[in-house]
Amino acid sequence: MLLTLAGCTPPPPTAEDFIPDYKGVETVLLDGDLVQFNVAMTKARASENVAAYAECAAAQYTLIRGYGFARHVRTNVVIEAGIWRADAVYTISPSLPKGLKTIDAEVVTQSCLEQGIPTV
Repeated sequence: MLLTLAGCTPPPPTAEDFIPDYKGVETVLLDGDLVQFNVAMTKARASENVAAYAECAAAQYTLIRGYGFARHVRTNVVIEAGIWRADAVYTISPSLPKGLKTIDAEVVTQSCLEQGIPTV
């Protein structure tokens, strides 16, 4: 009986498990439709993790402002004392903007929720 119960208990997390700790988002309206997102997290595996966090924040913010799309301008990532930080800039717009790095805010926000990445 004890072996059956032990088999139902999930194993404790290991170093290989990805369990990020999201530290928050600061949003700065730079000019009209140009917005900066400062995010911080620990336990990231790579810069792509913190960039995804910034993109999730941008997508939700875009929806909050009543727009449907955003275009990525740039993202800078640094690690300071074990804390990953990203400074990302996006333009937001009601229609699909020109450019290669555009996002549909509704689709991205839903994807973030499914992946457990917080938004604004």
